[in-house]
Amino acid sequence: MVQVKENQKQLLDDCRIAAQKDTPIDTFTAPVESGHGRIEHRECRIFNCLYTTDPEWQPLIQQIIEVKRLREWMDTKAKKWKSSTEIAFYVSTTIRTAREYHHAVRGHWGIENTNHRVRDGAMLEDASRIRKNPGIMARCRSFALNILRANGVNNIAKTLYENAICFNNLKLLDFVIT
Repeated sequence: MVQVKENQKQLLDDCRIAAQKDTPIDTFTAPVESGHGRIEHRECRIFNCLYTTDPEWQPLIQQIIEVKRLREWMDTKAKKWKSSTEIAFYVSTTIRTAREYHHAVRGHWGIENTNHRVRDGAMLEDASRIRKNPGIMARCRSFALNILRANGVNNIAKTLYENAICFNNLKLLDFVIT
């Protein structure tokens, strides 16, 4: 399963047309989630890929997945609830239920929040100016993050700051790789 974004304009348009014109073969409405001052409603709908404009995609795509998210939050300045709706499309080479796709999409965001967001926020990965072999530094960041997580570190940014001030703190970390 892979998300279809704006850089695949024709495929994204095909997904939108399928969602507008076709009848979903399966639908899953997730329980309402609330927390951090917001309420989220999610719905996942599955469509058979009956056609795509680009014939190269036709044999590869089994299903089109539409994930609709309605988010409501309290604007404390205006003292009223605001809302936004986001629709994301995915294509899949396999056949699954709407519930399974919903959990796969939610699981991906767990990775995004615990890994990529930390690498960019605490380690400033997106601000890196390394142009030759940037993958080497990305692996070093991942290695450091894995060592910190294996040692039970929850606040990565704070620990990086403490280790930058005093290298002797590094001696306390367990570098055993299993």
